[in-house]
Amino acid sequence: MQYSGIDLHSNNSVVVVSDETDRVLVRRRLPNDLARILAVLRPYREELAGVVVESTFNWYWLVDGLQAEGYRVHLAHTAAIKRYEGLKHSGDEADAAYLAHLLRLGLLPTGHICPPAERAVRDLARKRMQLVRTRTAQVLAVENILARQTGSGTTNRVVQQLTVQGVRALKLPQDVARSLCANVAVIQTLSDEIDKLDERKKARTNGAVATKALAHKLARACYHMLQEQKPFDVGRCFA
Repeated sequence: MQYSGIDLHSNNSVVVVSDETDRVLVRRRLPNDLARILAVLRPYREELAGVVVESTFNWYWLVDGLQAEGYRVHLAHTAAIKRYEGLKHSGDEADAAYLAHLLRLGLLPTGHICPPAERAVRDLARKRMQLVRTRTAQVLAVENILARQTGSGTTNRVVQQLTVQGVRALKLPQDVARSLCANVAVIQTLSDEIDKLDERKKARTNGAVATKALAHKLARACYHMLQEQKPFDVGRCFA
């Protein structure tokens, strides 16, 4: 049996194929070109037990291409992989070989390969989360400015309903008002885009199923928080 590890980067990949003794049979750095990567793997195809690809931000094209060619692909959960301390060699070539090594040992932490048809909805939800976080940062900025200028606090709801006319009515110094207006304009734009994403996602999913799925995720999050005595991790809950 042979094993392949691919250390994926933004514009190139290191492809390694090794055997049952971890002897490296091929090691190549290639541009992110599916045809060239497939050409390197092709001589070893019949003996390959699997191909490991790093779960980086840009794995879709490579995993899909390999699976379309019939390769058994594993998506490495890179955050869960800890290299042994004291290793003499490090670098992209060693990382690719290490992925193949973990696959051979059956110790490779893997991530879920979401089917292409389902990724769009998942990515839409992730985009919404990104926009909500950005809006929250803008809301907090407004709250901080108002607290400094007026000595009193306000709420998230009030800030999100604030308009440019409302800012002018506060009679704040001109530069402060200009700063607030910038935040308010960004908040309004983000809110509009979040609403559009909500409508699109609602149109593409069953509302009852989505609600149950969300409730299940939150219940699991609560369980792990209580069991591990750790704070809520939004990335772990909605990854």
